[in-house]
Amino acid sequence: MKDVLWKTFGGLSMQYYIRNFLFGSLFTALLIYSFLQSNKPIEIGLIGVVIVNTFLYPYSRFVYESIVSFILGDNVFFVNTIVILFVKAMTMALCWGFAVMVAPIGLIYLYFYHSKATT
Repeated sequence: MKDVLWKTFGGLSMQYYIRNFLFGSLFTALLIYSFLQSNKPIEIGLIGVVIVNTFLYPYSRFVYESIVSFILGDNVFFVNTIVILFVKAMTMALCWGFAVMVAPIGLIYLYFYHSKATT
């Protein structure tokens, strides 16, 4: 069991995971701040989903970046800074919002990748 957890959840480098975890935490902070400003109680289920999404966001982002890297290859595009920042923020929000559904793909890939590397 320990081997399975290491091959999946430990499959990303610590630097990559922490960097993306911090970006995912920004969405968590923004969501909690908006709920606190609305004077409505925060539901327990929402807190659970927010926490799970934040911890799974790096794996979701890994899947997204792998797909984009596969499609675009080593091509470089020169785009207006405002446009690329907006697109990046939107893709980050989508990866965070759908982390529960997308991250398992990355975890399965990491498991097989690290299983193959150890044999």
